[in-house]
Amino acid sequence: MMQTPYPLEADLGMAWYVTDAPGIGGVLRATPEDFLVEEIPLAEPAGEGPYLICRLTTRNWEHQHAMKSIASAMGISHRRIAWAGTKDKNAVTTQYISIYNADEEMVEGVHLKEIELEPIGRNQHPLALGQLAGNRFSIMVRGCTGPALQETVEACTTAAAAGLPNYFGLQRFGVIRPVTHLVGREILRGDYQAAVETYVGLAFPDETPEVQEIRQTFLETHEPGPAIAALPRHLGFERSILSGLAETPGDYAAALKNLPPKLLSMFVSAYQSWLFNRVLSMRLADGAPLDEPLPGERLIFANGREDTVTEKNTRVVSVHMKRGRCAVALFMPGAEPRASLGKDDDRMAALLEEDGITTEDFARAAKFVGLRYNGTLRPIAVRTEVKAEVVGQDVNLDFSLPPGHYATTVCREFMKADPHAMI
Repeated sequence: MMQTPYPLEADLGMAWYVTDAPGIGGVLRATPEDFLVEEIPLAEPAGEGPYLICRLTTRNWEHQHAMKSIASAMGISHRRIAWAGTKDKNAVTTQYISIYNADEEMVEGVHLKEIELEPIGRNQHPLALGQLAGNRFSIMVRGCTGPALQETVEACTTAAAAGLPNYFGLQRFGVIRPVTHLVGREILRGDYQAAVETYVGLAFPDETPEVQEIRQTFLETHEPGPAIAALPRHLGFERSILSGLAETPGDYAAALKNLPPKLLSMFVSAYQSWLFNRVLSMRLADGAPLDEPLPGERLIFANGREDTVTEKNTRVVSVHMKRGRCAVALFMPGAEPRASLGKDDDRMAALLEEDGITTEDFARAAKFVGLRYNGTLRPIAVRTEVKAEVVGQDVNLDFSLPPGHYATTVCREFMKADPHAMI
């Protein structure tokens, strides 16, 4: 194993690589075509119902912006559009969306640059987050500089088949400004003013000096009007929050609710993701292999059943894991209390205590954002068969992942590059 040399990854809990091989380096997404994503649907449309299912292909579109633009072109509320998974901006992506009470003629009227929308059927129910079989990726890493590219690629390909740390990637927290987990923490604490200050006012070095100054001024003055006038148009979510604050001064909770519900709910989820990354890195720091079940650890089976590793069943569990029947998992806490089973649960509880957050806080946050946070299990390892090809100083990686897993987590192991090279 190797520890990351990058402070940003360490801050987000992504502290380790499982391979000792030097990275291939390089850059992701030199063009959107270097990052191809194809969603694998869970099922075909039923054939009838109020929801029109469409295949959506975008090039270099931010997800929420694409959905709002499609809704505007159709003359409907963006709340009538749902999807199974969010997709990256700097990429060419194909996914499926459901549109309530829409017909094919409405879709034919959508003419947006680098967006293709194709009706494929109807359904009785809308799509929901996570309702997909997975995603296929074809990724080109350009300008690789690492030594012995072929040997490094082979070592990482072998590691990917055995299992890589199933970290939540940088996109989960914000690419330019990784703050979503920090906003989520303040929402859980019930400090909505701090949540607004974090989302609107916390500046990062990768932003322009002008935007950094606008954020800092807002933190100092708490006056929304000048910030609204000064912020660039593309920072629409910040402007929405500030507009709410201008309408109802001092009501920070109402200002946050000016955000799209799905984005608002993602803040708390990002905090859960941060906890997961940190505890997984603690486990790795112990030197415990990802494929070695330890007494007191939680298990999740392919059919969703949960169990626990004990001294007596360790050998049987190891066999099940090798056959892909189950995986060691961490419990990401929520509103439903769970008794501690072992070291990882104790670590998670200690992090929550450090932040002053309880299960009751998750229940209250659920009412605020309109989404339940009961807690969930997530496997500690992601396994995939990577088809890799070295072409000069470029490396092409083809692989598939289950829902909720990050392609950049796989690329990270190969590249071992500054996270900004993977944006």
